[in-house]
Amino acid sequence: MKGYILITVLAFTILQRSTASLEVKGPTELILEGQDVTLECLDTESELNMSTVHFERFSKHMKRWYRLESDQMHFYRRCYLYDVDVRREEGRLVLFIASIQSWSEGPYRCITEDSSAADNSSQPLTIPIHYMREVAVHRAGLGYLTRYFNSVQDLKVRLGDDVELECSTSASEAPEYFWAKEGEDWLLPSNKLKLEKVREQDGGRFTCSAQSPTVRSLMKKRTISITVLPEDAAWYETTTGRIALMVSGVGLVLLVVVISMTTYLCRRARQRKSKGPIDDRSQKKPIYRASVESLPSTASDKQPLV
Repeated sequence: MKGYILITVLAFTILQRSTASLEVKGPTELILEGQDVTLECLDTESELNMSTVHFERFSKHMKRWYRLESDQMHFYRRCYLYDVDVRREEGRLVLFIASIQSWSEGPYRCITEDSSAADNSSQPLTIPIHYMREVAVHRAGLGYLTRYFNSVQDLKVRLGDDVELECSTSASEAPEYFWAKEGEDWLLPSNKLKLEKVREQDGGRFTCSAQSPTVRSLMKKRTISITVLPEDAAWYETTTGRIALMVSGVGLVLLVVVISMTTYLCRRARQRKSKGPIDDRSQKKPIYRASVESLPSTASDKQPLV
């Protein structure tokens, strides 16, 4: 009985020694988009030959892991501008990512080619990347297409009109928005600015600021100018009127193109129909050498045969 216990203990000890544990160490501080990032693969048991270990990244689109030292990485570099460099320095396995972007956050892992290792791969590591795109300002309550043409820089409105502006951006976290007016000390904590029955003194420069709730230094701003026109100003002098004319012009051009193509296709179809099928009766019937038709005709010979 003691012999069985001793064998079990020895087997467990050998198995534990042959089990390598890999770990990926990344940055401990907050990472902003555009910074350089270094990852290192470590063997916590110090039993693996690190020359058999390599880095991999998981592709969310292809649903598979890709080795970062293989030719497959050329695809990422061409299509995603994904710049990575795997370095082996004095037995260390290091992954250097230059100017990291939001789409290159991972996950990453390191894995060994040694199939005898029970744990031949590390736990995946994803790098949280904080980013914020440029702020855009547009009239609130508009459709996507109109909003695209309605990015505001210099807004012209008539006296007495209502104005509601909205600023937005794309960020790793929902940002905090603030509106402020140049020359005044008020601050509006909202992404929308509403001015009812605009007065002359409502004109001026307004700034919308978007700030990350976690990284306070991560902030984007957009400043616009509001000009108040006289109450009797023509509708096409306002920003909304100019945008409506622009959208109508684009729609008119598309309509002309559609009508022109439809007319051309209809005319082409009519021309083909007017030609009709080939009339076989209008063509001469071929005469074969061995047929009766190939013999000389005697229908017009009135002289009797002797």
